[in-house]
Amino acid sequence: MDKALRIALVGLPIVLVASLILLGQSLPAYFSNQQFLLGLIFLQILVVCLWFYEQLFFPLLMIAFLWAGTDVPMSEPWTIGRWLVLGAGALVGFVRTLGTSAQHYRAFHVVAAFCVASAVASATVSEAPSLALLKAVSLFLLFLYGACGARLVLRDPDRFFRGLLLACELSVYASAFCYLVLSQEIWGNRNSLGAVEGVVAAPLLLWGALVAGEKSLQLRRAVACLGALYLVYFSVTRAAMLGVTVAMLVVLVGVRKHKLIVKGLLGGVCVIAITAILAPSHLDEFNSSLVSGVIYKGQQEQGLLGSRLTPWQETLRVIENKPYFGSGFGTSISGGQPFGEIGRLASTAVLREHGSSYLAITEWVGLLGILPFAILLLLLIRAIVRVFRCLRRTGNLAHYSVPIMMVMIAGLVHAGFEDWMFAVGYYLTVLYWTLAFLLVDLVPEDTAYYPAPLHGMHYRYATSAPAPRQ
Repeated sequence: MDKALRIALVGLPIVLVASLILLGQSLPAYFSNQQFLLGLIFLQILVVCLWFYEQLFFPLLMIAFLWAGTDVPMSEPWTIGRWLVLGAGALVGFVRTLGTSAQHYRAFHVVAAFCVASAVASATVSEAPSLALLKAVSLFLLFLYGACGARLVLRDPDRFFRGLLLACELSVYASAFCYLVLSQEIWGNRNSLGAVEGVVAAPLLLWGALVAGEKSLQLRRAVACLGALYLVYFSVTRAAMLGVTVAMLVVLVGVRKHKLIVKGLLGGVCVIAITAILAPSHLDEFNSSLVSGVIYKGQQEQGLLGSRLTPWQETLRVIENKPYFGSGFGTSISGGQPFGEIGRLASTAVLREHGSSYLAITEWVGLLGILPFAILLLLLIRAIVRVFRCLRRTGNLAHYSVPIMMVMIAGLVHAGFEDWMFAVGYYLTVLYWTLAFLLVDLVPEDTAYYPAPLHGMHYRYATSAPAPRQ
């Protein structure tokens, strides 16, 4: 059997090449068509990534959604291509997990299935039922991938998290170069910049710096983390600032690094004091921009949350008019475009900003349909609490559930002021829910404890409780 498999693996590329040569001779017009050639290259890359599913598919999935959602060349073809990648990954992942240890389901997975059913039900009453149904299907594919294929990366979690940290570093330096040097908003808008750097990059890089085994690696990740925090401030996004602050404080309090918190506060005070002495005019300018640009968003006359009051009020009016089954999953009644879409959805639906992911999903599925989504979020919060309790008890950061917990906390806070959490076409949504499904598998039991870290990271955990901390 092994010999036949080796022969097949060697012979398959030869057969494919020969087939392409014959096809090129018989249909030369297709091979001179640029779109056909690009499609053929895309299919080849997709097949290779599906073949090496555990190593290559997740990077391809994120590249597809990032390429479609950012302001970079050749992003239009990925508007459709990303759905082909997600669909193929979800179905192949489901098949690959059949009969394996990855095919076990918890309450979180069952409730996620009810969320899809709720989205489908709301699509039947939508003013754009076809579009709402397509969006419900996209939610199904994302949750199917998270429940099946995404879990395969935990067979080698060290490689997955090291790659994730490296991607965060690259995002910081690429974003800084594009925004600060080239003045190009590659993420589409400042809100997206703040979301990526505040919800994902900064929390993960802080964890990576804290668990790094080498001084050089620790310094490198710490510098990247500071860069991410600066980009969050540069984005002037209050939701991202609040989310990353809460996530970092929760982890630092959990591991009892109170001195590090105090040092950070003192460092900030020292920077402000030195600036006041050396450049008082610059400090006045900074205070003015902080108050008008960050705190009030240029709307002092409307109060602290003035920029959110209008979309909140409009969303509440829609909920009052359609209270039971909503306006349809992913569709709205009137207005502009939802946060994070950047105008790249291939549809003519009328969408608008809601000012909160929780208000958005309530409008979409109604007060009856919101129940499974609320339970799903409660189960996610329960997993976060369990990780924090274990972290507080042991003080060990070297478990893979800790960085995901940070991203989940930052995302839950951030989603209260931006409506991206259930917009499946948004790259942050795909990453967030993929990590959420991984957290369900990684969360330690109440009686578990973390061992001493191995090279800064460790996946296994024991089954008996350690002695109480002194």
